[in-house]
Parts: sequence; structure tokens; C-alpha cells
Amino acid sequence: MHSHNRASVVHQLRYALGHPGRVPRHLRRLTRNTWLRLGNRDHISYYRAVMRSDTARSPHAAVGSRSYRRWVALGKMQFDYLVRHGLRPEHRMLEIGCGNLRAGRLFIGYLDPGNYYGVDISPDILLAAQETLATYDLRDRFPHLLPVRDLRFDALPDRAFDVVHAHSVFSHSPLHVIEECFRSVGRVVRPGGWFDFTFDRTEGREHHVLREDFYYRAETLLDLAAECGLRAALMDDWERLPHRQSKIRVTFPAPETSEDHAVEGPVREAVRVAPGGGEESRI
Repeated sequence: MHSHNRASVVHQLRYALGHPGRVPRHLRRLTRNTWLRLGNRDHISYYRAVMRSDTARSPHAAVGSRSYRRWVALGKMQFDYLVRHGLRPEHRMLEIGCGNLRAGRLFIGYLDPGNYYGVDISPDILLAAQETLATYDLRDRFPHLLPVRDLRFDALPDRAFDVVHAHSVFSHSPLHVIEECFRSVGRVVRPGGWFDFTFDRTEGREHHVLREDFYYRAETLLDLAAECGLRAALMDDWERLPHRQSKIRVTFPAPETSEDHAVEGPVREAVRVAPGGGEESRI
């Protein structure tokens, strides 16, 4: 979680003075991104170009891991957390922004064959994902890897997935892209399923850095989910893990039986989740 504005001039000057060796790399990235934005008017096309450039240098770095060791550790962290919070082998899973299968390789090995679907806006990183499948001998698990143009999931069938997972996707997305996903994801999730996603969280002013990294208050995304008719919960126990992003879960309740109490009107409140998955408080 961050409380300062990394896009502010004051922060950038302090950072430059404290880390002078990183200034040339930042300037190179600023120059490259400015050039890529000139040729790509919409954000997804722009970020697809960013991923093409980053993947050419290092697929691991393109998904945010500066080393193979960190790539392995972050993948395991995602996998362990999801298994502790309800993922089962018989579930059918959709991973948005699957990258080169940092966590996907573990999901593929755990889920029943054919139950993993990974989508990404970057064809280049999906080629790297194919190499991961070969390296870890996962081809006989029959995973599905699909390039997508946006986050509307037009090519995916209705109510096909029990679990949808997006790690470090919304941390690179402006709000209108997140809203597009929110308004589309409910169609592909089965009743009783859920959608987990991480985001870069700030307690201060919302901002972006180089149109690559976007920082949001939790309330902004919880309110947006409610506006889209979704039930969203901040996963507090994720905050204790060695990761800088926060996590929210959107749930899609199963249809009520005759024994259930009827609830009138749409659910629009956000529920804070306590460790172990129980409801701690309403916010």
C-alpha cells in the first residue's frame, strides 16, 4: 500500500536524488512509452506494445519479476492463497492476464485436465507461456491459452468458470478498462463462483506512473463494483503477505433455495473479509 503520489514532481526528484543510478533507465522507459503512446491511441493497444517490448528483453521481467527466483516465489504465493481460499481441482478457472504462467503453471498442474483457461492481451507473452508449458511438462494437462483484444470476454461462453483470477492486471489499467471487465465478468462466472483481482493501492491521491502503473484507493474499486451490480470484498489477510498489492474478491452467489430467506433489492454493500474467509465488518 502506498500513501504518496509516485507521479508527483517532488517524489520523482527525491527518488532521483536517492537512486541516481536508476535515472537513466527511467528516462529510457519514459522515452519509449511516449513513443508507443503516439502510435497507440487506446490503452490496451498501448499496453500490448509495452508488453511486446518488455517480453523481447525478458518474459519474467515483463510480468513484474526481476529474477527467476522471484517469479517462482510470486507464482507460489498466488497459488497457495487461492487454494487456501477455496480453489479445488474440479473447478474450471479463467486467469486474466496469465502472462508466461508465473502462477498458471501451478494452477494447471493442480486443476483437473482441461480446466485451466489463460487469456492475455499480449500474443508475445503467450508464446512465452507455451515455452513454460514445455519446460514444466504440462502439455498433457490440456490448458487453454487465448489472446484477447479487450476485457469483454466476447469469445468465452456464459457461466463457464467457477473461478476467475487476475493478478497485477488492474495495476496496469485505467478505470474505464476495469469497469469494462466488471460489466463483463459476471456473464462468464457460474453461480457460486468468484473473481479475485489485485491492484496497486494508495491511501492518498489516485495517480498513474508512465500510464503503466495505476494506483487506486480501495473504496474506488469497491464502489465501482457496486455500481456494476457486483458484491466486492477486500481480502485483509492478503495484506500480511510479502506483496505490495491489495486483493479484492467479487462473489456471485448461487441461486437461493426455498429454504433461504428472500432478500429484496440488489446487494450494493462492500464486505471486509477477515482471515479465514469470514465476514468481519461491513464498510
